[in-house]
Parts: sequence; structure tokens; C-alpha cells
Amino acid sequence: MREIFMPPAGKRQMLVSALLDWYGANGRHLPWRMRDGGHPDPYHVLLSEIMLQQTTVTAVIPYYQAFLARWPDVCALASGRDEDVMQAWAGLGYYARARNLLRAAREICNNHDGRFPATACELGTLPGIGPYTAAAVAAIAFGEAILPVDANIARVSARLLEFSEPLPRGLEKLRKLAQGICPEENAGDFCQAMMDLGAMVCTPRHPGCGECPIQTFCKAGKSGNAEAFPVKSLKKQRPVEHGVFYVLEDGSGQMAVRRRPPHGIWGGLLEIPSSGWRGAHALPQNFEACAEWEDAENFRHVFTHFTLEMEWRRGVLLSQEMGPPDVRFLPWQEVVRAGVPSPIAKGLRRMMGK
Repeated sequence: MREIFMPPAGKRQMLVSALLDWYGANGRHLPWRMRDGGHPDPYHVLLSEIMLQQTTVTAVIPYYQAFLARWPDVCALASGRDEDVMQAWAGLGYYARARNLLRAAREICNNHDGRFPATACELGTLPGIGPYTAAAVAAIAFGEAILPVDANIARVSARLLEFSEPLPRGLEKLRKLAQGICPEENAGDFCQAMMDLGAMVCTPRHPGCGECPIQTFCKAGKSGNAEAFPVKSLKKQRPVEHGVFYVLEDGSGQMAVRRRPPHGIWGGLLEIPSSGWRGAHALPQNFEACAEWEDAENFRHVFTHFTLEMEWRRGVLLSQEMGPPDVRFLPWQEVVRAGVPSPIAKGLRRMMGK
């Protein structure tokens, strides 16, 4: 198999033109985009691409707009407090993304005079920036002829080529093959057109091949077999863990919280104490003895690599003298607003009946 799929120049130009024409008429209007060949601010691209990792466009837009309103440029973000950024991120999940965004912003401002590197190779040297994000910023913000292969572009490319190796194992080979489609000019628009085609037409199920502007170039589309691609590797069974979460009240409408360590699951966010699962940290000394506990809500939360069965317990502090160390008490509503992880916010809202 060749390293790069390179259709004849005439056919490639026809494919590129057909896709760009479709994009001009049908592409999504998103707040971080510029159309008609313009290049958006690389900070806007970086922010949106990191937020969009494993998160829908609809969920991202209000967070993106709130971040820009509060931190309008990369150096403003770099100077932000970790706690404020993590709180603003709360609800998007996958909090390592926020930490990586901060690391990259500080590197750009402290060691690059606030200027973004302009190539995928250079962008990839920034802390917390992987190959996909580097390629996306380079293509969309700087026009580099490189294809950032996200889930949508992988699906479109696999169908165009009838790529039969299972993903994600074969993703690197698919990325090299698909690179041959990317044009030297208008690379940013072309990449975003591929993303939109995957999101709007070349969908995982029931793809709209009859509406596809590049169906005549698509091997899987012409064979009527598009839904069979990309081939997926067999999924490993997700392990299940059990954690106990403690809602400790002080009798005046406030509850015990503490801040998590800066790294790891939910790093840097406020939490209620918990035990028994991989993200739990040691309970404060004599914590379980400071209240009489009753069972409350039980529900599950699915992480990327495991499922967490959450058992909730609720208790009232027996006396102020028994208040555990290393926690502070805040009103319920303030805790929910303060940027606790979304599963904890969900549990607290259930207990509050809201």
C-alpha cells in the first residue's frame, strides 16, 4: 500500500473544487471560523479545537464565547489563575484539556513573545499540544497544507479510500494516505469542509451519499457500502469501579468541600470527599466518625476508560468541634456554581430536588 493516496492532479482538483463549493454554500457558521480564504486568530482556533475534543459543537459554543469574553487573547489566558480557568471549564469535562490549554498559552507568552508558531511541526513542540491540534491550528490559522484527521475526517477519508484496516490501530496509516488529498491552497477551508461533510452528510449511520458533493470520487459510496467504513477495532469491556461520595452538612445549609490536587481526574476542581475509586484521595482524619450517615442517591457516570458507580451518603456534622480538617463549608448553591465536576453537580442537584 502506498504511503500517500495521490489521485491524478485533475481528479484531485475536481474533488477539492466540488468540496469547497459545497462548503461555501452549506458549511456551518461557527464563531471561531472565518470564511472565503481568511485565516482566523490562532488563539481562537486553539481554544475551539481543544474544547471540541470529545465534546459536541453545541456544548462548546457557550463555553468558547465565555472564555473569549473573559480572556480575549492568549496572553490574557496565560495570566489567568488556574482556579479561575478550571472553574470556567467546569461542565465541559476532560479537565486535562484545560490544563494543557493553560500550559500552551503560558509557553507562547513566556517563550514566544505571545506569537504562535506557524507550522504543525513547531506547534507540536508546545506543551499539551498533540499532532491533531497542531495540524488543525497550522492548517486553519496559517494555511499549511496539512490535514488534521479528527473523527469526521477519518470517516470521510476511510470511505473515500475504502480503507480496510481497523481504527484506531490503522489511524496513522490512514492519516498518511489522506494527506495526499489536501490541496496546497485553501487548506484551512478544505479541512473545515471535510469536517463539516463528516458531521452533516457522511455521518456514522445512514450517510447521505446521494447528497455528497464528492460521491463520484468515493470508493465506498460508489459501491453502496459506505456504512461499513471505517472498520472499527473490537472494543474492550470498560471496567466498573465503585465510589462513595459524602455530603457533609454543618446544620446551617453549608456543605464540606475541598480542592483536588492539580493533576489527575478532575484536577484542581472543588469536590466533596469520596473514597473507594481511582480518583479518590484520602478522607480527612476522622471524617466518617464526624456524622451519622444515611444513604442517598446512587447513579453511574461513564468516563472514557471506566464506569463509576457512585454511592452517595449524606450526614450532618455532630458538633462543630468534630469538623474535619482540610475541608471548608460553603452553601449548596455556591458549591454547584463554583465549578465542581459535572457528576458531583448532578448528584447535588438531585439532592436539592432541582
